[in-house]
Amino acid sequence: MLSKRVIPCLDVRDGKLTKGVRFQGNVDIGDPVETARRYSEEGADEIVFYDITASHEGRGIMLRVVEEVASQVFIPFSVGGGISSVAQMRDVLLAGAEKVSVNSAAVKNPQIIAEGAAAFGSQCIVVGMDVLRVPVSPQIPSGYEIVIHGGRKPTGIDAIWWAREAERLGAGELCVNSIDADGTKNGYELTLTRQIAEAVRIPVIASGGAGSPEHMADAVTIGRASAALIASIVHFGEYTIRQCKEVMARRGIKVRMLW
Repeated sequence: MLSKRVIPCLDVRDGKLTKGVRFQGNVDIGDPVETARRYSEEGADEIVFYDITASHEGRGIMLRVVEEVASQVFIPFSVGGGISSVAQMRDVLLAGAEKVSVNSAAVKNPQIIAEGAAAFGSQCIVVGMDVLRVPVSPQIPSGYEIVIHGGRKPTGIDAIWWAREAERLGAGELCVNSIDADGTKNGYELTLTRQIAEAVRIPVIASGGAGSPEHMADAVTIGRASAALIASIVHFGEYTIRQCKEVMARRGIKVRMLW
């Protein structure tokens, strides 16, 4: 059995670590470089870095911050936000990332997934999915809709269909973020996570809503995710990475411990 991963997420705005609730009301809370280094030392399995306004502002990602974070961590490092071409993927990988995450750009131009996988390998390509619960309809039979531009623009695309399509195009991993649960600390959207995990054969990262290590354990058991993305509970010092993993281990979940 593969170990389940614990992945802190660094949302970055104007070079600063930030956090909001349901994609709104973001406040700056620290330095992403120092925070990434600390999480790496505490035993995080990976780090995810999102430049959260790059797509909405129509600009490329802040490579300087990527380079600084990459110089401080010695675990896999995934970067997303404003990446819309293979050339930009290359720039991010050369800046020190192991993976690139595409979200809005992939919805608007799905071939970027295939092009990125062909250029760098599927293991480098993560497709981020920002998902909103909506009424069931013929267009959205799952009741979960893909939303782009940082939660600002509905697409009319069914999330389960899009997960399968992203896998078909060559994505190596999906990061499924529930807008409804994001930042609430009430737990992950387990129904969404499980439906997508059961619809594809590639790893699924559960994102949005972690308020306790028990929620993380639920995400990788009930939700069948391969990893749990966390933010608020570690950013604000409620739990350490180790404490999260200890709770998961007591639930019988295989996790990587540093000591």
